Amino acid sequence: MVALLLEAVEILAAILMVADLAVVIWSVLARFLLAAPLVWSDDVARLLLLATIFFGAAAALQRDENAGVAFFAERLPPRLRAPVDAFASLVILLVTVSLCWFGDSLLAATAGQTVGSGVSQSLFFAPMTIAAAAMTIFALDRLRRHALPALVIAGAAIAAVTALWLLWQALSPDTLPGMPAAMGIVFLVCLLAGVPIAFVLGLTALIFIWAGGMVPGEFFAQQTARGIDNFVLLAVPFFILVGYLMEANGMAGRIMALLQRGVGRLRGGLDVAMILSMVVFSGISGSKMADVAAVGSVLVPAARKSGQKPGDAVALLAASAVMAETIPPCVNLIILGFVANLSIGGLFMAGLLPSAFMALALIATVILLGRKSAPVALAPQPGLLSGGIAAFGLIAMIFGGFRSGFATATEISAFAVIYALVVGGVLFREMSWRTTCATIRHAAVKSGMVLFIVALAQALAYVLTLQQIPHAIAEMLVALSGAHGKWLFLLLSIAILVVMGSVLEGAAALIIFGPLLMPVARDMGVDPLSYGVILVVGMGIGLFAPPLGVGLYGSCLIGGVKLEETVWPVLKYLGVLLVCLLVIAFYPPLTTWLPRISGY
Repeated sequence: MVALLLEAVEILAAILMVADLAVVIWSVLARFLLAAPLVWSDDVARLLLLATIFFGAAAALQRDENAGVAFFAERLPPRLRAPVDAFASLVILLVTVSLCWFGDSLLAATAGQTVGSGVSQSLFFAPMTIAAAAMTIFALDRLRRHALPALVIAGAAIAAVTALWLLWQALSPDTLPGMPAAMGIVFLVCLLAGVPIAFVLGLTALIFIWAGGMVPGEFFAQQTARGIDNFVLLAVPFFILVGYLMEANGMAGRIMALLQRGVGRLRGGLDVAMILSMVVFSGISGSKMADVAAVGSVLVPAARKSGQKPGDAVALLAASAVMAETIPPCVNLIILGFVANLSIGGLFMAGLLPSAFMALALIATVILLGRKSAPVALAPQPGLLSGGIAAFGLIAMIFGGFRSGFATATEISAFAVIYALVVGGVLFREMSWRTTCATIRHAAVKSGMVLFIVALAQALAYVLTLQQIPHAIAEMLVALSGAHGKWLFLLLSIAILVVMGSVLEGAAALIIFGPLLMPVARDMGVDPLSYGVILVVGMGIGLFAPPLGVGLYGSCLIGGVKLEETVWPVLKYLGVLLVCLLVIAFYPPLTTWLPRISGY
């Protein structure tokens, strides 16, 4: 039954993604060709986005694909690891049940209300509630896999802590720890226990709702849905789909083979090819993990054949992903533009020169430190030149769309999907109907995993705002920086993002700290677009930094190596990138010149 439910949820998520794609393309064509804008299209597209993401997130939960910090839990002895894993599963169940329960209450509260175009308000919350019910079933199935003694120990621990809190509250409420302290402890414990980051964020927000008594639970469900209820965020699943389609239609392999043929005989040539491949793919897919998967699955095995240590290759793969954080159409730039109210086109232009600077620094590093090895031929790829032309045609379409004003980031991402489908079906003829359907399902699940974190991060950000924690941090930064000016503020910002980027998933760190730090940066006289690039790169360094960086774990899984094999090599490359980030921070023209001449 659970297997059938999983298949149904995945198929539904894929169908909803295709329907959303059709709505966006139809809207653009109606506006430009028929001069008849569809007034309902934005609302319907947002509704389909919500449904796609929540059902995709449900499938990701059952497939155990949610990102989390497993470093500490994996090093526990088996007798301790079992209760800790059971605790993580109980936390997931608590969050899914709460989301379903509060979502159902929210549906009742919004019955009869409509949005501007006449669409029922309840329809925007129904997918979340139904998907949360499916998540609850999957969470119960996850519990079933644990041994009963481990479940008893984990459940008893949660019950004991809850009882202690209630008793303390009844006997001496004035001496209770403050909500920020309680939430911080819950966050840290869950994170170290290996709970997926989305559910860590969700439980931390729920602690405030349950114990704080300031807002009803319906606000948790409302803010979770509102976290991704924006037309701009549709670009995220569409660009993720583009990345997977490129891998499936053969374009990815042809581009990398072409690059490897061009630089393979250089000192460190295979490493140079890896960096250049990441540059190209980041300018197309928008998703860092999609880029890592596409490049790593081809070039890490090639590095093994050349005699290179696979840990070194995976370390460079991770560092290249950091370098590519600001290459448009990066998902995190889109998310930052959304939460910080910045021009996404301006952020895209601001990120180009810094990414080129970091790429050149990495290339210089691998050439200086690399060795000349026998070229390794990748799998034969007919049509290398046509593959390269097709890829760069897609890049030209993306940038041309932004500069011409023909379409928004979301609309361009939709046409990029069509381009990738046409290339795969007509030019290379490597995609069957079955492959296309499987690719769309995969992209829907991946999109759900990424944006479900964004949704729950928004719920936590709302709770933190209620407690004025952002204001407190902002005042602290201003106080520390007041005597030394903006240079100290920039250093503190970089430190915060590197640390929090390694603890939180990248998007979550930007959602929480972007709106918090951006106003302070403006007051300090820092250009917003320049500061946005600093935030994204700093977060990226943290995301791929050992021992907590989720991105580094993903790179190790893709490359098939242990984390320990990558630690020292990746620190070398991240050190180079950190120096580059300091140059970017203290030389603003590197980020502001292109946006200014482009009119942003």
